[in-house]
Amino acid sequence: MTPTDPADPDIAAAIPRQVLAILDQLREAGHAAYVVGGSLRDVILDRPAVDWDLTTDARPDRIQALFPGALYENAFGTVTVRAGDGSNVQVTTFRSDIAYNDFRRPERVEFGSSVEQDLARRDFTCNAIAWGWPVGDADGGPTLIDPFGGRLDVSRRILRAVGDPGARFTEDALRMVRAVRFAAVLGFTIEPATLDAIRRQASLAGHLSGERISAEFDRLLAADRPSIGLRLAMDTGLLTVVAPLLALQPGVAQNKAPDEDLWDHTLRSVDAAAAADRSSVVRLAVLLHDIGKPATAADGHFYGHETVGADLAADLLRGWHAQRETIDRVCRLIRHHMFSYDGAWSDAAIRRFIAKVGPASLDDLFALREADNVGSGVPADAGGLSELRSRIADQLAADVALDRSGLAIDGDGLLTELGLEPGPIVGRVLEELVDRVIADPSLNERGRLLVLARGIAETSRSEDR
Repeated sequence: MTPTDPADPDIAAAIPRQVLAILDQLREAGHAAYVVGGSLRDVILDRPAVDWDLTTDARPDRIQALFPGALYENAFGTVTVRAGDGSNVQVTTFRSDIAYNDFRRPERVEFGSSVEQDLARRDFTCNAIAWGWPVGDADGGPTLIDPFGGRLDVSRRILRAVGDPGARFTEDALRMVRAVRFAAVLGFTIEPATLDAIRRQASLAGHLSGERISAEFDRLLAADRPSIGLRLAMDTGLLTVVAPLLALQPGVAQNKAPDEDLWDHTLRSVDAAAAADRSSVVRLAVLLHDIGKPATAADGHFYGHETVGADLAADLLRGWHAQRETIDRVCRLIRHHMFSYDGAWSDAAIRRFIAKVGPASLDDLFALREADNVGSGVPADAGGLSELRSRIADQLAADVALDRSGLAIDGDGLLTELGLEPGPIVGRVLEELVDRVIADPSLNERGRLLVLARGIAETSRSEDR
């Protein structure tokens, strides 16, 4: 395809009306107006496009004048325009990035006058295509601007840096992480020169913020086969920089299967979670569920690796600036994923398991364990998971008390009925009551609990003397 060609009419049919309306308003006002970037790439790939990016010669103040209520809150020429359906569309003035000094962001930008100049600053050829109208062409048909052969690369599913890949990655090291993510999400092959540049410059990823790394891994794990991007991240050295504890897994024997490599097990487990369409928290927990094994390996056994792994996963996720809730949920799953159910558990043991894991975490824990099983080459429900899940459902349906909130008496009741003084003793009594009610739910009656509580309190006072 030549740099400028009449546009495929199918592209226009795929662009939402509210986006076309913004393009029309720009060109009717005498400005260039193009769809550009990942949204156009996805249209060409016949993939759903979510975030729509437009580019124009209009300066930010002009864009705001044309679209009252538009927001301009950055230094990079991007104005957020509210579309007719209430969604946000990013409209950015043609620009050139100047003087990348920290391998992360341009020191400054300069507004440009041509779409070709704007496309030249982009990361990969598949994202350096524009569809729309030049300045003053309010009545003509749209054209496809493709100065770097991106349309052909898209058709061949090839990921190629725009221009010199070394220069692109020196400008922004995140582009290397994006490359392995695109390979997984889009099913693209990274062309040799671009791949070699990632290997040579992987260390530059050490300059990236945790938030940017975390965002890319969230998107990578959302792929149908995350293992494609993860294996590339390992093979190029990127993983050693952004997740060094994961990079220790190759070569570590997997004790669940003879001659099994731990990294291959992790990759298969992650793909299993993706195939089952698990949540982002579960996919992240699956990626990190064996992160403690290299640190605990001894004669092929990994004593306590789940506890160590939960702590190491927390350190990694804090470095990625993950949300506290995400860290807590992922680490809880890792800490408890090595349970062993043999069918002989009593009902009380089932209740203790529910209380330890937490009812809200049970479905995610089973999802992690099922992916772990598939990664180990056994059926997803191996280890009696179906039976255990059924027994848990029975206990939950019975509405048994599993924590203080389920007791027939609370702390205030103990203070009133037993004449206890506020303090640690009340908490100790309540915890003991929970333990006894979990063992025997029939005890959860106010009168019986008061009798038990009186004895527990007296024993506690004696021990404190």
